[in-house]
Amino acid sequence: MAVATLSLLAVLGVTLRAALFRAPAFVEFAAERVEASTPVTAWKRVIEAMTMLDLGISPYSGDIFHETPMIIYVFHFLVDCSELVFMFVDVLTTVILYLATKQLMNYLHERQKREHRLYKVDTSALLLDPRDTSYLPLRVAMAYLLNPYTILTCVARSTCAINNLLIALSLLATLHGSILMMAVFLALATYQSLYPVMLIIPATLHMAQKHVKGETRWRSPAFWAFATECVFAFLGCLAILLCLSFTLLESWDFLRATYGFTLSVPDLTPNVGLFWYFFTEVFEHFRLFFICIFQINAFIYTVPLAVLLSKHPFFHMCLQVGLIAVFKSYPSVGDLALFLALLPMWTHLKCYLRNTLLVTCLLVVCSVLFPVLWHLWIFSGSANANFYYATTLAFNTGQILLISDYLYAFLRREFHLFHGLRVKSDDGKDSYVLLK
Repeated sequence: MAVATLSLLAVLGVTLRAALFRAPAFVEFAAERVEASTPVTAWKRVIEAMTMLDLGISPYSGDIFHETPMIIYVFHFLVDCSELVFMFVDVLTTVILYLATKQLMNYLHERQKREHRLYKVDTSALLLDPRDTSYLPLRVAMAYLLNPYTILTCVARSTCAINNLLIALSLLATLHGSILMMAVFLALATYQSLYPVMLIIPATLHMAQKHVKGETRWRSPAFWAFATECVFAFLGCLAILLCLSFTLLESWDFLRATYGFTLSVPDLTPNVGLFWYFFTEVFEHFRLFFICIFQINAFIYTVPLAVLLSKHPFFHMCLQVGLIAVFKSYPSVGDLALFLALLPMWTHLKCYLRNTLLVTCLLVVCSVLFPVLWHLWIFSGSANANFYYATTLAFNTGQILLISDYLYAFLRREFHLFHGLRVKSDDGKDSYVLLK
């Protein structure tokens, strides 16, 4: 039954995308939307890079192409069927997320059985029920395949869709506990967009819980031996990809044009991120300082979250996907689409969520305002960059509230599972739980 429903969902998703691809006006609109296509992921830049390659010119000789060499060579053979490729990528990502959710539900139920004796007797309402979670894989699949952000990304043929597929594959490989597959897919995701490198820490912690006997302890030699194995497997796969790229181009120029471009942020084309407007205003002699601050801000949350969620690293991995969507230098709505698709996995936290209505309104209203304010700014001349950037700030505020709300709900549920729903103070009176 579930497979049939998933198949119908896939047919619906493909039909919807195919219909939109047959509407030239919408395809042109989607391709030009800065919310979906960034200087790194824009399809027209891929086309220009392939043209340069055919003419014997290095795609990285100018300031046009900032994707990895693999993208050029893959689409060099598939450019005539690119629409089918992007539809296939979306469907495959959906199937991978479906399988990952099923695996996660099994993992959470097994963990609940192991820890059940430690839970307080009045916490039965917080426990996972297999009957209530059996439908979650389909909800995750629907949340990704039918998400307007995902559809816009697909029709725009943004290469962000490929990165989403690679991250989804790394999530599934992590849940299965396969070191090699996790290293391969996470290396591919990092190779394409750099920021997924942060996922190696929670991925390693999660697999250590399965492969290292007993609880994962920071001082355990077995844990550090396993972590070293995972990191070296990841670095080895990444090194192979970089060397293969060098072999294809016979040059290391792609490093500066891809990772150097991502870190230095020279192109200030508007997008849904936080970088572009700030660095159009900052004085040039302060630019390097603030670039370092902004980039450190994108990476710095990984270690504190790894410590805080050391017993729940897969939840950390999901939160990290959301943080990447907020703090990367050239984000798009496709990055947010993947994070939103992961949230139904944690439906059991809904009783402790506080900002659901506010976040929903922020994301919906900002999504409507983006094209409106862009038109007023660029075409009508009746607005300026401040209007568009204000919407961007509100959009990112909604994402940050969403991430923090799920983190709060997760910690609150864990606290009540082990301390009971009614917490008593030392004098026997009911006390309130305040998590900051």
